[in-house]
Amino acid sequence: MQTDYDVIVVGGGPAGTHTAMAIAKYSQQNLRILLIDRNPRAEYGKKTRSGWACGDAVSKKSLDYVCENLGISYSSPELEHHVDGVVVYSPDHEVKVLFDGEGYLLNRKIWPQKQLEYAEKFGVEFAFQVDAKRLLVEDGFIRGVEGINLRDGSVFRKTAKMVIDASGSASVLRIHLPIKSWIERNIDKDNDMESTGRYILEFEIGEDDPTWFDPRYCLIHLDQYLAPGGYSWTFPKGENKVNIGLGVQKKSLDRRNRMFGKDDTLRTLIDEYVRANRVIRNARLSQSPLDSGNTYATWQVPVRRQNDCMVANGYAIVGDAAWMPRPIDAGGIGPSLYASVILGRVVAEAVEANDVSEEMLWRYNKEYVDIYGYQMASFEVLRRYLQTLTNDKISYGMKYFLSQDDIEHIKRREHPKFPRVNNFLRVLFDGELRRRIREEPQLARGLQFTANKSRRLISLYKEYPESSAKFPEWHKRFMAELEEAFNRFS
Repeated sequence: MQTDYDVIVVGGGPAGTHTAMAIAKYSQQNLRILLIDRNPRAEYGKKTRSGWACGDAVSKKSLDYVCENLGISYSSPELEHHVDGVVVYSPDHEVKVLFDGEGYLLNRKIWPQKQLEYAEKFGVEFAFQVDAKRLLVEDGFIRGVEGINLRDGSVFRKTAKMVIDASGSASVLRIHLPIKSWIERNIDKDNDMESTGRYILEFEIGEDDPTWFDPRYCLIHLDQYLAPGGYSWTFPKGENKVNIGLGVQKKSLDRRNRMFGKDDTLRTLIDEYVRANRVIRNARLSQSPLDSGNTYATWQVPVRRQNDCMVANGYAIVGDAAWMPRPIDAGGIGPSLYASVILGRVVAEAVEANDVSEEMLWRYNKEYVDIYGYQMASFEVLRRYLQTLTNDKISYGMKYFLSQDDIEHIKRREHPKFPRVNNFLRVLFDGELRRRIREEPQLARGLQFTANKSRRLISLYKEYPESSAKFPEWHKRFMAELEEAFNRFS
């Protein structure tokens, strides 16, 4: 079949760009790859009109994975600040949990330009200022993209053997996918999307309080009043510079406003969070030219497991388009870097074998789940449970029911098992623990339920089918487990 390109990638964020690089890296036949981005070259990878909207954090492990596999490297200025890890604080700031290891705060405006430079060296071609509107279909396969040239309003139409959709969580291509597929088209906006926003600020040091700002650690604050249904963050970009913001679930924010007689918005809550910070004084928007046009930004983030199926005939989704950000902390860069390498390898092999069928591409689903995605449904359940708790309950649970074993699991980004409430013998012989459980029996039962549910979901992910024919039966069992949890926490 004659096509304009072998592969078209839609979306110039980290997921789309690294996937394009990976296809080129693993190709044996010098495949022609086109990447479409709606931004001009100078603003490549810009996420929203308000900027390169992001929390800017990425783990060293994730970055090393993509760099080692693709043979590339990143350094200053795109890697703006090194951190030793991420610390989560209880609402009362009395309990902290360290998770993840070393990482970086990126300059998200500069980093895409470095990605663009590498992609062009790999031979990827680019079409800037193109808004992809629909997918082209032939004989039940996706065969290209049609859109609009934003520079002059003309029609853009290119054919390909394969289309990769990395165009974001609200992708019109996925929503209107015109062929039969197990890919879910729409997300539950009430439960699985959060509105997020952040500033990039320079400031003077006020009090010395590492629970509010620490240049060595990214801080996450759980607070159902300041960030209802979500969390707030203070990520250092230097000794006197910070990416600071929060995310909220709309229905939780509406409930909170009714409860307290407020009419707060995302921005007023961010402003209140900045004012509450004891370390940050006389804050102002960053004056660095590297942050120009990117000092305040808002965006929508999916906070559920990845799409249960991510491939169709001639089509695959990756990054936010596949709802990959982690449900518990909305971190999306790490998952997309792992997925881009896996997808790039699978697509290169499929195109060169002249077979881009759903079945040939299915290995992308299986490998991503095995390597990274197997924890995501259990974290989705934990997130939904935490959204039902007050600040007092969260602080109590972290103080008395979170064990060292749980903390070690969280460090590895694994679901905590809450052995303090699950171990019958420990509860039987530990009088203090028994007393704490009697004080908060509903909290203990909820933690026990989420831990047990986590084990069942991870076990089911280990059984993720190796072919599409077995997917419907597996998915039926998987959704039954999830819906039991959703109904309990509704």
